[in-house]
Amino acid sequence: MSALIDEIRSRLTELDPLALTLEDESARHAGHAGAAGGGGHFRLHIVSPLFSGKSRIARHRAVYARLADMIPARIHALAIDARTPDESASPHA
Repeated sequence: MSALIDEIRSRLTELDPLALTLEDESARHAGHAGAAGGGGHFRLHIVSPLFSGKSRIARHRAVYARLADMIPARIHALAIDARTPDESASPHA
């Protein structure tokens, strides 16, 4: 699965992330119908200045646009926390 993680990270570099954490949570979903199809479950935390002035939906769309051809075959589920640098610095963001 590390090749998949590397590919996801590589694609997301287009968003100029200042921070990017990608967790593979697939093992937590063993037995789940989506896991049976081979697609992984991931949690993404990404901080980018490109998200400034964009809604939460627009931020998620920017992430999905770079990964669309991987969903649902290779990525079954993706939880996204997309923040601006200012939001990331604030403990209440």
